Amino acid sequence: MKSLSKGTIGLIVVVAIIAMWAIGGYNGMVQEQEKATTAFANVQSAYQRRADLIPNLVEVVKGYAKHEEETFKGVVEARAKATQVTIDPSNVTPEQLKEFQAAQGELSQALGRLLAVQENYPELKANENFKDLQVQLEGTENRINTERNKYNEVVQVYNTYIRKFPKNILASIFGFPKMDKFEADADAKNAPKVKF
Repeated sequence: MKSLSKGTIGLIVVVAIIAMWAIGGYNGMVQEQEKATTAFANVQSAYQRRADLIPNLVEVVKGYAKHEEETFKGVVEARAKATQVTIDPSNVTPEQLKEFQAAQGELSQALGRLLAVQENYPELKANENFKDLQVQLEGTENRINTERNKYNEVVQVYNTYIRKFPKNILASIFGFPKMDKFEADADAKNAPKVKF
């Protein structure tokens, strides 16, 4: 049996070290990307919770405010639009994320108009079902904000991980794209105007 030369052994060791590094880097990118997609799924879950509460809130308010049909219609349409926008978090484009955010923003505005109806109906303000639903929606809005913040933090870690040298080379080779974060809507700096 032939013995390997020192040069051949050295080459094998170098190739093995590079292969181990590439495998470790790839697995690390997969792990960070999975954390980000899971965080996005949590954001979607929080939005779904809000969408599930809306029909109950609309029904309670409808009982008091029969002539606020336009407001109800707006909430129902915004909810339908927001729940129709679906995104694959592992392959999200900036355009898809903006569309998702826009649909959720429209729903938030419609909900704001619905909740403002209570000002015209003092007995609605006192209704326990309405109060409970309002508290649940408030909590849900807080969850949404918390989950969006967590998502942004996880995406920051992922993006940093794949953009640092030399991992950026592996990310390019294996197709790990930079992920987008949630951003405030352009209109967020302006206070919402509720009109009836």
